[in-house]
Amino acid sequence: MPTGALNILPKLFYCLFHQCDHNDPGTNQSDRGACLQTLAHLDEGLYNDYYGLWIALMAINSIIFLAGTILNSVALYVFCFRTKPKSTSVIYTINLAVTDLLVNLSLPTRILLYYSRGRCVTCSYLHIFSYFVNMYCSILFLTCICVDRYLAIVQVEASRKWRNSNVAKCVCASVWLFATVVTYSLLSTAFQQTDCISKLLFLTVTEFFLPLLIIVVFSMRIMWALADRRLMQQSRSENQFCFTPFHIRQVVEYFYPDMHHHAIVYHLTVTLSSLNSCMDPVVYCFVTNNFQATVRHFFRRPEPEVTSGDIVSMQHSSKASGRTANPVTNEGITK
Repeated sequence: MPTGALNILPKLFYCLFHQCDHNDPGTNQSDRGACLQTLAHLDEGLYNDYYGLWIALMAINSIIFLAGTILNSVALYVFCFRTKPKSTSVIYTINLAVTDLLVNLSLPTRILLYYSRGRCVTCSYLHIFSYFVNMYCSILFLTCICVDRYLAIVQVEASRKWRNSNVAKCVCASVWLFATVVTYSLLSTAFQQTDCISKLLFLTVTEFFLPLLIIVVFSMRIMWALADRRLMQQSRSENQFCFTPFHIRQVVEYFYPDMHHHAIVYHLTVTLSSLNSCMDPVVYCFVTNNFQATVRHFFRRPEPEVTSGDIVSMQHSSKASGRTANPVTNEGITK
């Protein structure tokens, strides 16, 4: 465990047991301010000042939680148990679905945070680490999918030795390790400082804007390389739009820390970023031919097998119908 995390544990336990109560005269103001300022979404005034938004956020996050859990679970079932062989793109997509599912599973802590009116520091702590670690893992796996698509379309011959399952598994393990260590370390360090915006800005640049730049460059290179417009449609842009408002807000907050409606902008943008976990299965899983073929095969009614006895009975039935049909026809002619 990083040293910064060990140093912050006493402060976190203090906040957890005392709930960072503003009315407690024994609470140290600097510790309380550091704790509450680093947990940006711990807004105790949301319930009192924006009751309608408070209700809407709980409802929207509940819908995202249910829809995202179902969609990503179906995607994992299809790609893990119904798809063979496991190509590089399938491996990256499986890891993307896992991260999106973990993002969805972190939403109940945010819902509890809203329900507690921002007083549940335990929910806030769990939500920050589980949500943001998996969100940045999702962004990095979207980047991996884009680069893999570039290698498959533009650098076909040169990338043959790199596009195999072993390399893809090593890349996925590196992504998990990098995103977890970097995100956890920076957030733990930010907890120790009253002004944590600089740490959050560094996290935003390294794990969002840099991957976004890579995605834009490689996507444009793919579109330039494709002459067939039908193939160009398959080279769809990565689904980063839901993440963008939240990270733009992070940058704006760094330069304008006293901007108005800070809490509202945060809650709206972080909820929008959660919506990405529902859109990824649709964009990257459900539209693929392999997934659609699997679903058709799963819901297709099995056809009864025809045995040799059935064939003989069908032949006798056809002959009998022929003998009875002819006299009727002849009788009708004579009349």
